[in-house]
Amino acid sequence: MLNFTVTLTCLAVTEPQAVHPDFFGQHPREREINENSLKRLNGYLESLQKPGLRSHKPAQLTFYVRETEQNAVNIQDPARALEFRTVSFTLHTRDLRRTVLDILNSCSLSTDHVQDIGASVESQPQKDPHTFYRPIKWDKTYYTFTGFKDPEEELEQAQRVETTISPWLENNHDEALKKLHSSLPLREELERLKQELSRQLQLSDVRWQRSWGIAHRCSQLQSLSRLTQQSPESLKMAKGRTVIFTDCTGLSATGHVMLGTMDVHHHWTELFERLPSYYQLERKLQYLQERVSLILGGIEMVYIEELQPMLTIEEYYATLNAFYNKLLNRRALIHPRSLRGLQMILDNDRFVPRVHEMGHFNIPTTCDSAALQWFLLTHAGKAREKLKRNDELKIVERELTKACQTRSSLTRLYKEPSVTRLQMIECCRRLIEEPLPYLSNMHLCISHYYSVLQDGDLCIPWNYKS
Repeated sequence: MLNFTVTLTCLAVTEPQAVHPDFFGQHPREREINENSLKRLNGYLESLQKPGLRSHKPAQLTFYVRETEQNAVNIQDPARALEFRTVSFTLHTRDLRRTVLDILNSCSLSTDHVQDIGASVESQPQKDPHTFYRPIKWDKTYYTFTGFKDPEEELEQAQRVETTISPWLENNHDEALKKLHSSLPLREELERLKQELSRQLQLSDVRWQRSWGIAHRCSQLQSLSRLTQQSPESLKMAKGRTVIFTDCTGLSATGHVMLGTMDVHHHWTELFERLPSYYQLERKLQYLQERVSLILGGIEMVYIEELQPMLTIEEYYATLNAFYNKLLNRRALIHPRSLRGLQMILDNDRFVPRVHEMGHFNIPTTCDSAALQWFLLTHAGKAREKLKRNDELKIVERELTKACQTRSSLTRLYKEPSVTRLQMIECCRRLIEEPLPYLSNMHLCISHYYSVLQDGDLCIPWNYKS
């Protein structure tokens, strides 16, 4: 029988850059949604393989599918080339192979590999080429008389289904509570290890790039704790820095220590030992940022981890240096200090500049100097307004989150990075005005979908239906 490994294999082999989260490093929001959809898809497929299963809940999934260069050739607007399209669909069939085919077809991906796998795992009898095959379609009275479920009627109901918040909480509260209680000892151990390592190594913070489970995070901290016993002098080099567990080992563009979770421990030790050698590169990066700022009217060069890929300092320096040399070749005529108070990030994956909703400029590294000058000057007012608005929303969001947590007696209330401030504010206001049942002492994550996480956190969409 087909399983989830087969599904991911098919997705990866057909168009790996189309949907797999690892190919969305430049787009954290899209990567996060694809990761979450793959997790829910995994759970759905696993439920189909449970023996004796007679019914299951339809699953609504959303994927961001990258438009490949081959598909983008005919796109007239270059700014839209190599971007994404959103694919949403509802899974409702009990046929595992049919489910995989539906997923691939919905994403416009090849199904050849599924056909091949299906042929190898399911030996199908040879059919007479002259025999015309037609599935049996029973009259409605057959299902009334036998009590069997009408598959066509089930399909129509699944397509009409729309999850509402209160029944979903009622149906999933016990499962979430059980998982939450089971995770409490590990949560306490995680907090103890984090505080102990922060104090021992004098770290500014310990963070994770991905939403790993509590057990996974504990395991990573235990590995780092063992390393402090084996190489205590080397790890002292991290004093004052932030440690981030991520996909690769190195120093980040913002000066944080990145520990790759798939790397062996001697790679971590080598990084800690090399930290003093990065001081010169950090100073050169700071100087380069100041030079770019001077050319562009005092605009501040920033690197926002939540919105940008996790680059090493070497990668970011090379990108910024190339951008700086391009500016020197055709210096933009911008009055000094005319853009002070504004912010700008470099984007390797865009073709045209834009003003982000948070107020900073997203500037492609390939942007022409003349076009850059015109864009910055003509959109400076708009950027200032958005920066001010974002600062105001940040305060409102913090206050409403605190009030909502108190109102619903939640142990924890947080959101996924892909949820905007406005979306979080709207959701919190609804939760305050119309408190929901089953939330007392729970951990609630505001997201784009319904889910119970492995450690008992409840995920609900910010725009849930009452």
